Amino acid sequence: MLKRMVSCQRHKSSIHRSSETSACFLHSVIFLPTPKMIKFRTSRKTQISPKEGWQVYSSAQDPDGRCICTVVAPEQNLCSRDAKSRQLRQLLEKVQNMSQSIEVLNLRTQRDFQYVLRMETQMKGLKAKFRQIEDDRKTLMTKHFQELKEKMDELLPLIPVLEQYKTDAKLITQFKEEIRNLSSVLTGIQEEIGAYDYEELHQRVLSLETRLRDCMKKLTCGKLMKITGPVTVKTSGTRFGAWMTDPLASEKNNRVWYMDSYTNNKIVREYKSMADFVSGAESRTYNLPFKWAGTNHVVYNGSLYFNKYQSNIIIKYSFDTGRVLAQRSLEYAGFHNVYPYTWGGFSDIDLMADEIGLWAVYATNQNAGNIVISQLNQDTLEVMKSWSTGYPKRSAGESFMICGTLYVTNSHLTGAKVYYSYSTKTSTYEYTDIPFHNQYFHISMLDYNARDRALYAWNNGHQVLFNVTLFHIIKTEDDT
Repeated sequence: MLKRMVSCQRHKSSIHRSSETSACFLHSVIFLPTPKMIKFRTSRKTQISPKEGWQVYSSAQDPDGRCICTVVAPEQNLCSRDAKSRQLRQLLEKVQNMSQSIEVLNLRTQRDFQYVLRMETQMKGLKAKFRQIEDDRKTLMTKHFQELKEKMDELLPLIPVLEQYKTDAKLITQFKEEIRNLSSVLTGIQEEIGAYDYEELHQRVLSLETRLRDCMKKLTCGKLMKITGPVTVKTSGTRFGAWMTDPLASEKNNRVWYMDSYTNNKIVREYKSMADFVSGAESRTYNLPFKWAGTNHVVYNGSLYFNKYQSNIIIKYSFDTGRVLAQRSLEYAGFHNVYPYTWGGFSDIDLMADEIGLWAVYATNQNAGNIVISQLNQDTLEVMKSWSTGYPKRSAGESFMICGTLYVTNSHLTGAKVYYSYSTKTSTYEYTDIPFHNQYFHISMLDYNARDRALYAWNNGHQVLFNVTLFHIIKTEDDT
């Protein structure tokens, strides 16, 4: 007997044993070797009725409320090629396909089951960790709070930086806009210039330059009216020193000389230009035959003039030949801190140059320690003429010559000003009040350069420049 399991749904009323009041719907079929009594479940709407030879043997209800029927198949050859055999073969194929699908599903289920087991283990671990965190909540909160606070303390300084970035971003945007505007203007200018002949413009520029030079030649020596600045060129060296350019050098010759310290040194460093001096690109070094005293040296017409250490001897040294061209004792001049400026440093003898020539400023016992001005012959160092002033050398901070007039400062410290002037043209003096900014609080060298119309200063290890304003009288053709 072949048994088939059939799942039946209630049809109008409960299923009874009588086949006349029940109907079952085939869901799946499982063939056994020989029995004809079959149990089967079904949801597929393939209706089996008693007319086809099937008889309901028994029925029951499963936990889901579905009907389970036991039916008896008719006695006949199941292998015959009738319609029912074909249906059974089709059902068999479907069952086999479903078996394969169930096998695949089983493999997936096993894999997912293993995954669930692993997840269960992890969940248990997490549960234990959460329990530990719950137990140590106060300790962890305190620790985490401290860590967050430290992080915030580290990040707080970034706030002004970020604000600066925002400001910089705005500035960059403004710069871009200005550059675009400037580009438009330059484009317009270029188009406008294009309408002129370049050679004609060049000649006009040369003519203007010539006229400007002629006009400058008509400027007489002026009187100091104002000092502005300073402009810091470089920061280098010790607290005391000197740096200078040659006022008689050509326009293409912009060499700078650098002499650090006020004593116990013989090394002079040379730079080809101001730009090289700023960058430190040294071009040459000179080893003088004698040590110098003070910081009041001067380069004039290709030669260095300096005071020989522990003496009142003036040395003329040629940079081109590397030789001493002349030396001469400055008669009666005090030296080695007998009559220095207020800062000391063996600054007894101050050598300087202006539009008129080479000068020496010093003090003597014969003039009661007051300043003496002597004009020197640049070749022989012979004193050509001297002027005795009434200003005590030890009370002067520094001094410099402009157009034959000596200007003296009252201090080398903060608050210094040009306090006194003496004209060699008229042999007269006057008290002045021309302030200037002593930015770095200690000036140990202050010299005028006639070519640059500027004051060179060594200000506490800083090399600075001051601009000067002079009162000029313009020569007319009638004056010549």
